[in-house]
Amino acid sequence: MKNHLLIALLFVFASAAVHAQNDNISPWTSAGKVSINFSQSHLSNWSAGGQSSFNALGLINYSLNYKVVNRIWENKLDLALGYSHIGEEKLMKTDDRIEFNSLYGINATEKLFYSIAFSFKSQFTDGFDYKVDSTTPISRFFAPAYATLGLGLDWKPLPYFSANFSPLTGRLTLVTDQALSDSGSFGVDAGQTARFELGAKAWVKFEKEIFKNVTLGTKLELFTDYLKNPQNVDVDWQALVNMKVNKWLNANISTHLIYDDDIKITDKDGKKGPRTQFKEVLSIGLSYAF
Repeated sequence: MKNHLLIALLFVFASAAVHAQNDNISPWTSAGKVSINFSQSHLSNWSAGGQSSFNALGLINYSLNYKVVNRIWENKLDLALGYSHIGEEKLMKTDDRIEFNSLYGINATEKLFYSIAFSFKSQFTDGFDYKVDSTTPISRFFAPAYATLGLGLDWKPLPYFSANFSPLTGRLTLVTDQALSDSGSFGVDAGQTARFELGAKAWVKFEKEIFKNVTLGTKLELFTDYLKNPQNVDVDWQALVNMKVNKWLNANISTHLIYDDDIKITDKDGKKGPRTQFKEVLSIGLSYAF
């Protein structure tokens, strides 16, 4: 009886070991994080003046990657939505992002891959120019939305650095809101809901812990359209500094710079044209990694 019990226990432990080994050698890896960041101030009879305010920002980041000897498949989803409430004013949007990136690669050399890359970008809710009014949207869900698909090479010389060049890239810009379409927003012809571009795309990515519990991540994307004004290069540069206080508490500084010759913005003098767009967000809050 004891021998039977010992054999059964050995079988259980052996099965668990094999299962653990299978888990360890699985070609799939995943990681995710949910964050809720906020800031608040309250003023009552404050002689120096000012207004009470509350700011909240939600973030979801998830990656699912596949790797075997000569192939990789990397997927990453980034979602963000933030609002600010100042005094008696209406809620104002401070951040809004839907971004999905996917890359499939086959080894050309040890650190170089033939790649096909897909990306999608849009937003959740209506956006407004609050200096003008908060009733007429200047952007909406799928207005705009950008989808790109490119063939090229992906170089990964280091675990925290990669570069990609896709000389054959198609980009589709969608503006599904009729009013924005009729005004020719985001580069589409007036009345049209889509615009196709054929060009080249390049990007570099860096993400590393530069100090203890301080991680720097940055991504620079460049795109040029062969079919129209190829000398005008679109720029999309994002950077994030994440400072981990403990398992739950973190602080973030993020910046986002965009230049797109097809996006016309009205300045304070009423002149309309392409502008350098810049956003900076400083937040502190709770996060949960899974």
